[in-house]
Amino acid sequence: MSEPTANPNQTEMSTTYDPRAAEQKWYPYWMNNEFFKAGQRKDAKPFTIVIPPPNVTGILHIGHALDFTLQDIIIRAKRMQGYDALWLPGSDHAGIATQTKVEQKLREGGVSRYDLGREKFLEKVWDWKEEYANTIRSQWAKMGLSLDYSRERFTLDEGLSKAVREVFVKLYEKGLIYRGKRIINWDPAARTALSDIEVEYKEVQGHLYHLKYELKDGSGSITVATTRPETMLGDTAVAVHPEDERYKDMIGKILVLPIIGREIPVIADEYVDKTFGSGAVKITPAHDPNDFEVGLRHDLPQITVMDESGKMNEEAGKYKGLDRSDCRKQIVLDLKESGVLINIEDHTHQVGHSERSGAVVEPYLSTQWFVAMQPLAERAIEAQKSGKGVNFVPDRFERTYLQWIENVRDWCISRQLWWGHRIPAWYCDACGEIHVSREDMTACPKCGSQELRQDEDVLDTWFSSALWPFSTLGWPEETEDLKRYYPTSVLVTGYDIIYFWVARMIFTALEFTDEIPFKDVLMHGLVRDSEGRKMSKSLGNGVDPLEVIEKYGTDAMRYMLSTGITPGQDLRFRWERVEQARNFANKIWNASRFALMNLEGFKAEDIDITGELTTADRWILHRLNETAKDVTRLMDAYEFGETGRTLYNFIWDDLCDWYIEFSKLSLYGEDAEAKRKTQSVLAYVLDQTMRLIHPFMPFISEEIWQHLPHEGETITLAAWPEFNEAFVNDKAVAEMNMLMDLIRAVRNIRAEVNVPMSKKVELHINASGQDGLNIIDNNLIYVRRFCNTSELSTGTELSTPDKAMTAVISGAELYFPLAGLIDIDQEIARLTKEKETLDKEVLRIEKKLGNEGFVSKAPEKVIEEERAKLADYSDKRTKVIARIDELQN
Repeated sequence: MSEPTANPNQTEMSTTYDPRAAEQKWYPYWMNNEFFKAGQRKDAKPFTIVIPPPNVTGILHIGHALDFTLQDIIIRAKRMQGYDALWLPGSDHAGIATQTKVEQKLREGGVSRYDLGREKFLEKVWDWKEEYANTIRSQWAKMGLSLDYSRERFTLDEGLSKAVREVFVKLYEKGLIYRGKRIINWDPAARTALSDIEVEYKEVQGHLYHLKYELKDGSGSITVATTRPETMLGDTAVAVHPEDERYKDMIGKILVLPIIGREIPVIADEYVDKTFGSGAVKITPAHDPNDFEVGLRHDLPQITVMDESGKMNEEAGKYKGLDRSDCRKQIVLDLKESGVLINIEDHTHQVGHSERSGAVVEPYLSTQWFVAMQPLAERAIEAQKSGKGVNFVPDRFERTYLQWIENVRDWCISRQLWWGHRIPAWYCDACGEIHVSREDMTACPKCGSQELRQDEDVLDTWFSSALWPFSTLGWPEETEDLKRYYPTSVLVTGYDIIYFWVARMIFTALEFTDEIPFKDVLMHGLVRDSEGRKMSKSLGNGVDPLEVIEKYGTDAMRYMLSTGITPGQDLRFRWERVEQARNFANKIWNASRFALMNLEGFKAEDIDITGELTTADRWILHRLNETAKDVTRLMDAYEFGETGRTLYNFIWDDLCDWYIEFSKLSLYGEDAEAKRKTQSVLAYVLDQTMRLIHPFMPFISEEIWQHLPHEGETITLAAWPEFNEAFVNDKAVAEMNMLMDLIRAVRNIRAEVNVPMSKKVELHINASGQDGLNIIDNNLIYVRRFCNTSELSTGTELSTPDKAMTAVISGAELYFPLAGLIDIDQEIARLTKEKETLDKEVLRIEKKLGNEGFVSKAPEKVIEEERAKLADYSDKRTKVIARIDELQN
């Protein structure tokens, strides 16, 4: 057993918390002792999370920090709750993103990938991958992530490559993968097809060009509009709506395409919106996805007028060789000169740009490999609608998911790259056959020729990522891990990839494992800057999580990120909130340090919380119990923001501000038995509190817990606090609430008249009844200590002192003689203001209870609560009025 660098049983804590020292101490301790390794609890129920694999393209950003922190909170809690918890790490080869980075680095040295050749280039990319995979691992460690590194996977490792080939071949054999010519997103700079997620749409100020196409018979013309006049060179028809009366007589006639002179028909198609513009649309099947579908329906020619670099080709006639942007400028001049261009309008529209190269994406007709998605989608839709699908959190994302899969389009899976899973298809030059195989092929199965060429392209990154939940566990082999840990329990990811990753994982899992890949999907938002803007290099508003950790510590960053969110909503990053989280950590440290100073020599076996306890002891055990119950419930619902607030309120208010202060009376007192009981309660409550906060703040909780009397090696494996019926104590809560109200009231009065806490004051407490009086009399030690009284009297029929300040709390009136302390007129003014506030509250509740709609619809419990409030406010108002009268007379 590897030991941490400090003695885990020491009771003396440093005066201030040093996050860096704790982080450097405990993460190696956890790792060396394999506390995060799954499979050690053979009889426990499994709980699995597979990490959304980060791209090996660089360092992790603050969005990753949020994503990973939420997963770590879940897995740490489940591990403490006794599950055999597996959090499987890994990374994604990120085809185009990684290749672009490596090519950019090579260009800086004056080298291209073509200079190196495929094999040498791939060696360079593997070197890059190793460097950045190590960087990612070091960042995971900095964030305190409890990952099982023994099961780490990479989307291009041998096992996952086998899974990719298996899926490709099976889908091909079922006819669900095919090779065809279709419109795809094309990056003319990187010269590759793109997936939808690799296209960023930006608002661009452009123009709408109105062009006049003449009928061949000279009987008229049709006006069309386009934002891309250079594509008109590939027009093969003009479409109108079949019910548009304006064009009924033109359908079937021939138009002459300007400049090129090609004859193109007027066709009727319901795709056209007859209410928009002229009601006529130019059809360019090779350069627009909608036009492509129209072209298929009408058997139109598909004329590509650009090459793969975005330059005009031979089909563009005299514009051949021009870049598409230069062609646009020239063709606009020519159309103007010929009278074809009627007018130009300013036009703002969304234009797709390559996420990686920044180039304007070209809708491009190209021969690629596709997955037929509809059959896969049908099974996913059936599972979701039958109640056997995935549970989305928040549930509104289920509608988003269903809307997309119900209208899913075929998926272009081939990429013109070298880095990635090479498509397992071979072309025989001798007989022209295409063969798909799980193993590399050397001879044609049909003709025996050895003149085989493997497809040069690789698969879209998302193809291998779609298999992640089961390929990482050993599929297609029937491994022990696959049988034990699949399906996984929860996926935590951003809402921005619900279509491109989440949906595809569900599709492939149902197809190849007959099960959904995860029970829950927790969708979180993006981390934005303090103004709500998306973080980007261009804005310079990105936040490096390592910088946050360096300044404030890992726990502060984790607590800020995880408790500042609502499921599905974006989070605004504010440095002041990280500072507040750091202050919270310091509050926990200082409270624990006080406790440890009063637990010297106290051992785990000395803890005894049975027998006679003080009001404060019984109350804090009740509050701890409630907090444990609420935290467990909220975490199971993935309400981390509410969980954080619950823990904060308990630790800061109940434990630090009240219980620890009350505990000093026993700890510093002469009663040895009372001291021992309070030590037991303090040690127990602090131990349980550290367990509750541990998933959020793993380092400070481990550091404190190791100082506390405890059993076990690490808090990471300590049992999760559970609700204990024996701790429920409503009587202690009522007593403590009255005492806290009383103390607050006295402190408020002192503040109003500027009487410092160090100055003793005379206090008279007139209880409303015997029960209230008993609470006060049984806890006079607290009243005297925290109100700092020189003279204290209690009763149920005390006479009101002359000229005294007063406060009204539930169950009692407090009198504070003012001789020489305050201005009577100011006190009357204060009470008058308090009366006005109570008047408003009484009126508000009376109106509410007088509203027939509220009374008829609200639950009886709610109505009773409102009536109780009315009675309480009315009683306080009566007493305030009486005090005003006394001071005025």
